[in-house]
Amino acid sequence: MKLIILCGGRGIRAFPFTEYLPKPMLPVGGSPILYHIIRYYLAQGFDEFILAAGYRKNVIDDYFFAKEFGAKITIVDTGDESDTGERIKACMDYVEDEFMVTYGDGLSDVPLHSVVELHRKTEALVTMTSVPLRSQYGVVKTEDSGIVHYMKEKPIMKGQWINAGFFVVSKEVLNHWEGTNFEQHILPRLVEKSKLAAYRHDGFFKSMDSYKDQQEFDEVWTSDSCPWKIW
Repeated sequence: MKLIILCGGRGIRAFPFTEYLPKPMLPVGGSPILYHIIRYYLAQGFDEFILAAGYRKNVIDDYFFAKEFGAKITIVDTGDESDTGERIKACMDYVEDEFMVTYGDGLSDVPLHSVVELHRKTEALVTMTSVPLRSQYGVVKTEDSGIVHYMKEKPIMKGQWINAGFFVVSKEVLNHWEGTNFEQHILPRLVEKSKLAAYRHDGFFKSMDSYKDQQEFDEVWTSDSCPWKIW
C-alpha cells in the first residue's frame, strides 16, 4: 500500500524557519521530520511513498536525491498554493484502489496495520487516526474562596479526540470529492454519509507547529524511550 505524505504547505506558524525550508524538512535529531515519518512507515512494512510537494520543492528534491532508504520515493509537484484536498487529488495517478495519507509534520507510535484493519472492517471510504486532545495550557480549578484545589499542566481533555492524520483511504472516495480542503470539505461530507471511520490511539502523537515543538521533538528523540524510533 502506497503512502501520500502532504509536504507542500508553507508552514506559516513555523515562520521564520520555513522561509528557507518547507516545514517537513525542519530537523528532528539532525534529520528532517519527513525522514522520520518515512522511516516509521518503513519499519512497519510500507515502502512506497508519494511526496505531495509544493513550497520549496527543490529542498525536498535535493535531500531525497542523495538518500538511499530502501524505499521507492516519488516526488510530485502539487503546487505552492494548493490546499490539502487538491494535493491528494493530484497524486491519484500514483496510487491503487487503497492507499494511505499522512501529514508531513507529525509523528506518532500508532500501529499502522491496526488502522488498515479497522478501515477494511468498517468499509469506510476514509479512516483517520484520532488521538486525545491535550490542552496547550495548564488547567486550574479553584474553590469559591479563591484557593486552588487542582492544577495540572497540559492535561488530556477526556472525551475529546482530534484528527492526527495517519489515514487509510479507498480510491472510491473520489466519487464523493467536493471542495479543495480535505479536512473542511471532504471529510465532513463523508461524516454525513457515514463513510468516515476513526481509529482511536491513546499513545504518542505530536505535530511540529513552532520552534518550541521542534525543541520538544529533539528532547524526545534523545530520550531513552523515543516512541516512534522503532527501527
